[in-house]
Amino acid sequence: MKQRLIGAAVLIALAVIFVPMFLSGSPPKTETVTENLAIPPAPEREFQTRVVPTENGKPPAVSAPVAEHVTPAGGDKVATVDAGTNPRLAAEVPYSETPGTAPAAPRPTAAAIKPAETAAARPVPERAAPAASSTGRYAVHLGIFANSANADALVAGAKKQGLTAYTESAEVDGKPATRVRLGPYEDRSTAEAARLKLQKADPKLKGSVVEIAAAAAATQKADAPAAALPANRAGGWAVQLGAFKSQDEANKLLAKAKGAGLPSFVDSTGQGAEKLWRVRLGPEPDRAGSEKLRDQAKQKLTITGMIVTVP
Repeated sequence: MKQRLIGAAVLIALAVIFVPMFLSGSPPKTETVTENLAIPPAPEREFQTRVVPTENGKPPAVSAPVAEHVTPAGGDKVATVDAGTNPRLAAEVPYSETPGTAPAAPRPTAAAIKPAETAAARPVPERAAPAASSTGRYAVHLGIFANSANADALVAGAKKQGLTAYTESAEVDGKPATRVRLGPYEDRSTAEAARLKLQKADPKLKGSVVEIAAAAAATQKADAPAAALPANRAGGWAVQLGAFKSQDEANKLLAKAKGAGLPSFVDSTGQGAEKLWRVRLGPEPDRAGSEKLRDQAKQKLTITGMIVTVP
């Protein structure tokens, strides 16, 4: 029984392998056709090489047409053929006019150049120096000098530039000194223009624009009069408790005033060594209100302040 099963399996395997081969048949045959391609021979041409000599960059003269002599194969007679002008030579461009080269632009004459040089050499007139005003509120602070001779030399140099300079008495560390300023000027922009003009003449002089009214208020020793603030000018009134060179000292007094319930603020004036921090009460819309604040400060802080105007 076992042998029969093995034989049957072998037969089935053979059938699976060979039966599809008989049923499918042979594959189609492909035919290969070879064709000969006849390539024609290259045409016979006669090439001539000519050397054209040049002399001093001039094109050679074109010679007259040359007559070719052709001898016929069947006789002794000679036939003359006029070849005419060579079209290649006739189409060539003369040597003096090379293709692709644009004609040179005409050179400008001396008469055309002269006006431009004259305009460039003409100096540009300088602007007039800013005008000072006796009622101005701004000035240019140039420095404080212990030696009055140095201050006078700076004033003379500024006047050479057409600027108005003046000196003021000052005090530095308890010693007398001289302050040099430009102006006064009506507005800050005019003062800035004067500062730039002087700096252009001497780059070492930087300078700074200061407000004269603010500086005077920082150093004043008496109350501002009622007419110090005109009716047509915006501003108010305040009570100045003190002016300090140290911002920390000013902040200490500010904290003390706020602790006492007084409306107070700190502002600054001046620049550099002249900068001061001012402690003030207010501001108030009228002078009477500032007087009440001063009385309160005297009672609570034991400080008698000054009545000043604020912008």
